[in-house]
Amino acid sequence: MNDQEILKYVDHTLLKPYATWPEIHKLCEEAIEYRTASVCIPPCFVKRVKDAYPENLTICTVIGFPLGYQTTEVKLAEALQAMKDGAAELDMVINLGDAKSGQFEKITDEIRQMKQLAGSLIVKVIVETCFLSAEEKIALCKCVTEAGADYIKTSTGFGTAGAVLEDIVLFKAHIGPNVKIKASGGIKTKDDMKKFLEAGCSRLGTSSAIQS
Repeated sequence: MNDQEILKYVDHTLLKPYATWPEIHKLCEEAIEYRTASVCIPPCFVKRVKDAYPENLTICTVIGFPLGYQTTEVKLAEALQAMKDGAAELDMVINLGDAKSGQFEKITDEIRQMKQLAGSLIVKVIVETCFLSAEEKIALCKCVTEAGADYIKTSTGFGTAGAVLEDIVLFKAHIGPNVKIKASGGIKTKDDMKKFLEAGCSRLGTSSAIQS
């Protein structure tokens, strides 16, 4: 797998809290040049990017980011605004407190509402694996599958650790056939990217794809 083949799986990402428009603009230019799957950017930049690049650029943004403990109503309102602004993909963070409390039906319902709102747009569910036990990860695979989301995603990049290959193997064993996997957090080199793709990922979230 050559570099260009790898890049078509990458959500070219810039989510640092102090991101500026010149940095976002550069990210978009790189995404177009290298034909990445999307740009993943903060919600506040979505409309400006859509206005600047009405074609040839898929915009992904984050919902309930990075901690996930907003109410469902707030997450849905955030998603609706992002969609109106031009986002085509939504990466939502689950409520980790609900996961740690075993309230998986509540998590499933929130994901289902998000997917119903998004319709044909892609919804990726961030479960933040670094805070979860294996049993909780398996339960969340079921939540994502039953709710009809498009992807389960490992990490925000703001937790104590990012993606690890063992979690990709676990996800593959427990998600439904219509759910794909996105790995993110700590993926820095082309070798890293290749390993995660070979393990079963369909998307990679990284800010290092072009430079590595």
